[in-house]
Amino acid sequence: MTDAVMGTKGVHVQSGPCLGAELTDEEKEIINSVIVRAEKMEAMEQERIGRLVNRLDNMKKAVCGDGVSRCLLCGEQLGAGGDRSVVCEDCKKNMCTKCGVQANARPRSVWLCKICSEQREVWKRSGAWFFKGLPKQFLPSPMPISRARDPSPQKSPAAPPAAVQTQAPVASELDKLLHSNLMKCLCLMQYIAFVSATLGSLEFTLLYDQGNNSLHCSIIRAKGLKPMDSNGLADPYVKLHLLPGASKSNKLRTKTLRNTRNPTWNETLVYHGLTDEDMQRKTLRISVCDEDKFGHNEFIGETRVALKKLKFNQKKNFYVCLERVVQTKRTSTAGGARGIALYEDEEGAELEERGRILISLMYSSQLSRLIVGVIRCVHLAAMDANGYSDPFVKICLKPDMGKKAKNKTQIKKKTLNPEFNEEFSYEIKHAELAKKTLDISVWDYDIGKCNDYIGGCQLGITAKGERLKHWYECLKNKDKKIERWHTLLNENHISSD
Repeated sequence: MTDAVMGTKGVHVQSGPCLGAELTDEEKEIINSVIVRAEKMEAMEQERIGRLVNRLDNMKKAVCGDGVSRCLLCGEQLGAGGDRSVVCEDCKKNMCTKCGVQANARPRSVWLCKICSEQREVWKRSGAWFFKGLPKQFLPSPMPISRARDPSPQKSPAAPPAAVQTQAPVASELDKLLHSNLMKCLCLMQYIAFVSATLGSLEFTLLYDQGNNSLHCSIIRAKGLKPMDSNGLADPYVKLHLLPGASKSNKLRTKTLRNTRNPTWNETLVYHGLTDEDMQRKTLRISVCDEDKFGHNEFIGETRVALKKLKFNQKKNFYVCLERVVQTKRTSTAGGARGIALYEDEEGAELEERGRILISLMYSSQLSRLIVGVIRCVHLAAMDANGYSDPFVKICLKPDMGKKAKNKTQIKKKTLNPEFNEEFSYEIKHAELAKKTLDISVWDYDIGKCNDYIGGCQLGITAKGERLKHWYECLKNKDKKIERWHTLLNENHISSD
């Protein structure tokens, strides 16, 4: 008996220190797995939430009635001679039974209009109910210790009763420890959700136009942005970068909207010259920032989209919570110091991207002329100290054409994505064109010194890949304008003349 009592006392004493003990590695691993699983589930729900919000907005815009004598949604006459009328539990508007949803609620069922029903669904799915207010919660009470089985107090304490009396506190302590750990896990998850929610949400769409090699980014609106100014508001704008290789050459941004935490931009920003290969390896970073007239602009939050997830020629809607992402350090290189966009190929080798140019070719059989169009350049290397260039394009038909074969566009000031839309023509017989080479080069204009060479390419029968294909299609298809993007290479040029 003594050994039994001492044994039970030993269990009781050892349970005490467990209350103040830190989480074990196993418990931490369980918590981390819960958090990771929650993040995956949240990502899966983001698209669904976006569809729900869009559907809710469309339903609100489609309201036809006054909610009194006519159905709020469809506008049908209610009452005598009309449809049966029911009242929405939330908005207290009248509606017909076709436009309502009967919800089961205690102690009786209630009617909701489809708008309020959808609103409840959005709140439930988005977690907005949590920030509006938590329902009452109760921790389970410790298990009661029943003494009814032994009503007689006159019996001497034997081993079994002693065991019951000492094991009950142990169960109670374990119960408290379990609830303590669960609450720690819950608080951690709620904190993560709270941080994400306080940064705000962003709605946008992406569309890759494969035929025109362009990515259309429509920035629609943001909601609940973090207040950045002393007045509790913000001056938000959105900027885009393509990763890897973020630089001024691939930066796009919206206009700034003043004094609002719920801005609506409805702006479409377009990246030109993106190839199918780019779509497989590039990531779009979308950052929301606060503009400060008298200081540095402040970062609010961002989201990133791997472009390989997009289906070509299909618009995709996004409704996401902004995240606070730690910026990674970029390796300092000679190219990076000059502002040239850098990226890594599949083997991990660092490549230098000089930019791309959109050229159109057409041979006019009526005029016996080759018509060359210089349309635009994108992602040019920055050659000036201000991080930009003053680019112009020079084209020359070689060989043996003399000065009449040399042409150049106007100079575009302080830009890495110039748009020229200029055409030049060369009088030449179609049979002779196959022997010629079109030399295209892009330069940065400098006053009082030699112009800087940015990059170039050559089209002709000695070229390869897309350059040869473009030239061949021009020769084969008379009187048809053919546009192609070409990568600018860092070839050796002595001067820009």
